[in-house]
Amino acid sequence: MTSTLPATTSEAVRRPGRWLALAVLVLAVLLVAVDATVLGLATPYISEDLEPSGTQLLWIGDVYSFVIAGLLVSMGSLGDRIGRKRILLIGATAFGLVSVLNAYATTPEMMIAARALLGVAGATLMPATLALIRNIFHDPRERSLAVGIWGATASAGTAVGPIVGGFLLEHFWWGAVFLINLPVMIVLVVVGLRTLPESKNPDPGPWDLTSVALSLVGMIAVVYAVKETASHGLTWDAATAGLLGAAALYGFVRRQLTLPKPLLDMRLFRRRGFSGAVLADMLTVLGMSGLVFFLSQYLQLVQGRRPLEAGLAELPAAVGAVVAGLLAGRVARRYSVRAVVSGGLAAIGLALAALTTVGQSTGYPVLGAALLAVGVGAGFSFTVTSDVILSSVPKEQAGAASAVSETAYELGAALGIAVLGSIVTGVYRGFPSPTGTPDGAHESLGGAVEAAAHMPPAAAEDMLASARTAFVDGLTLASGVGAAVLLATAAAAWFMLRGQRLENSP
Repeated sequence: MTSTLPATTSEAVRRPGRWLALAVLVLAVLLVAVDATVLGLATPYISEDLEPSGTQLLWIGDVYSFVIAGLLVSMGSLGDRIGRKRILLIGATAFGLVSVLNAYATTPEMMIAARALLGVAGATLMPATLALIRNIFHDPRERSLAVGIWGATASAGTAVGPIVGGFLLEHFWWGAVFLINLPVMIVLVVVGLRTLPESKNPDPGPWDLTSVALSLVGMIAVVYAVKETASHGLTWDAATAGLLGAAALYGFVRRQLTLPKPLLDMRLFRRRGFSGAVLADMLTVLGMSGLVFFLSQYLQLVQGRRPLEAGLAELPAAVGAVVAGLLAGRVARRYSVRAVVSGGLAAIGLALAALTTVGQSTGYPVLGAALLAVGVGAGFSFTVTSDVILSSVPKEQAGAASAVSETAYELGAALGIAVLGSIVTGVYRGFPSPTGTPDGAHESLGGAVEAAAHMPPAAAEDMLASARTAFVDGLTLASGVGAAVLLATAAAAWFMLRGQRLENSP
């Protein structure tokens, strides 16, 4: 067996179709990234059309992350069992079709349900893409470059989404921003059928449905409890959900330790590099996500930019992330993993700290520079941590390991929107307003803009000025909390990733 291994590895390294296969995989990443970013841009229009409450608006923003966080480990493990190519193509097809349901939602409840279904489909995509990269690219340096391209595409999606979405919002109705998923999905499925190699764990064991249920219930209940506590304080409902979620996750962990072929091998977390990379990912996204979710509203509803202009204004973050992602592997090998990850996280933290100084009329150079720093820091950090996670496990477990990485990302996004979003909403709701201001104006800034159209001009102007001031106050407070989280995470990563190295080519 050992005599055939070098030839097999060499053949895999030289496989001529591996870069075309990577192009298909990054299309799936683009699909998810574009969907996540266009939602923030479309939020003011969704608020005006569907008239959601502030709580419903947060659910529209984070229910996708709730569901995807609960299912990622299960879907990653399922891909290990039935084939990563198969689950990727099935998930991409479902993602495109459910996007149509999002586009034609007519009520807040229907929109929330459609976003949840999109989370089910999205949970199949990201773990499969990273797992296939682990199995297609055996050479460590090529794999680092492939992971960098994978991460850069996700960042590019954050730029493509707002720009294309802004164009669509200026010429069509808000549902069009979801329909852009369809052509990407069609190309992915058609080309992927011909170019992607199938891979799976040759001896995976059964897919344990009890573990699937425990993972789903545990994740959703815990995130719901955090969200409700952040919004309304500790209530009986939040406490009950938190206890239920903690019990389900405890049961999940205990079950994985006793199953001969677990859904997730918990021994992976005994590796300090693996655990440090996962923790860094989760806390980084937690610190950033509240800012990302509300930044588009700030650019449009506070500074008065048109959707396309707001999308272009966010471009520096994506450009910085793309460039840093492509260089991250090389820089980490020259210096160290912990220096690149901690430095990247510190850059994001300092950029968020700078955003605590913004006001309603802050000039674009300040915003653009902060967004560029966020992008560069995220590009370096996420690319290297993804490489660490992938290279620390056998390729047969690549799907489960990738799912852990993506779960950390999505859980961080859900918690970030819940906690930091609730800070923004909590500060905003208390703004002083003239007599006769509709209740909907206090639910969201989009609601205030809509309410102003039905008020006397002088009262509308006073109300909007007060609402925008409160929104900016909430945004700066959330940025300060995010900065503290990122700087603390940078310090923790410096210690947890001590001695960690990326593999070199044989």
